[in-house]
Amino acid sequence: MLDELRAEVLEMNLELPRHRLVVWTGGNVSGRDLDSGYVVIKPSGVPFSQLTLESMVVVGPDESVKQGHLKPSVDLGIHLQLYAARPDVCGITHSHSPYATSFSFHTDGIPAALTPLTHLIGSGVPCTRYATPGAIDTAAAIMESVGETGNAAIVARHGVFTMASSARKSLEIALHVEEAAKTIRLAQQAGPVTSLDDTEIARCAAWYRTNYGQQTNYEQQS
Repeated sequence: MLDELRAEVLEMNLELPRHRLVVWTGGNVSGRDLDSGYVVIKPSGVPFSQLTLESMVVVGPDESVKQGHLKPSVDLGIHLQLYAARPDVCGITHSHSPYATSFSFHTDGIPAALTPLTHLIGSGVPCTRYATPGAIDTAAAIMESVGETGNAAIVARHGVFTMASSARKSLEIALHVEEAAKTIRLAQQAGPVTSLDDTEIARCAAWYRTNYGQQTNYEQQS
């Protein structure tokens, strides 16, 4: 069932520890199949080194397991709530990446101070209010911050959620969020860091959409 999606979700989950976005068994990547409405996500508490195609869990919108013998991630409910609220989203990455999560103590989030970040998401990364751990309140806090079009949010005192058209794209955004957070934290040692103005942010995002990448569906960054 959903072999290609399960393979993509497995690959993206394995990228989390490779890029030091998580430690131990924390974090997760999911992907949604629009035709069936099913979601693929990693199992709960299984070391990344032990993840296989067979261990990926396929679930329905009601959290019922359609394929897989392991319990799905404890964050499954958050993913499903976000998918239900955002029909345009087919991939979600959740990490506890340290530099980005360090902004979870500040309500102003990560400023749109770097062009690579504005290219991908057209904004900075907002920090949500504190959310009671669990699917409903956490997903509600994220949606309050990202609205109908946002792609990334830092959940206060928790971690980062990024959303996109695929699991692969959501991980790409998560990586750029962490890179931007690290760069800004380093720059802040020398003084305040300010956001680009709204006109320039919009121009950067539009330029990237028009110019970046190949005409074919080429996934690797040049």
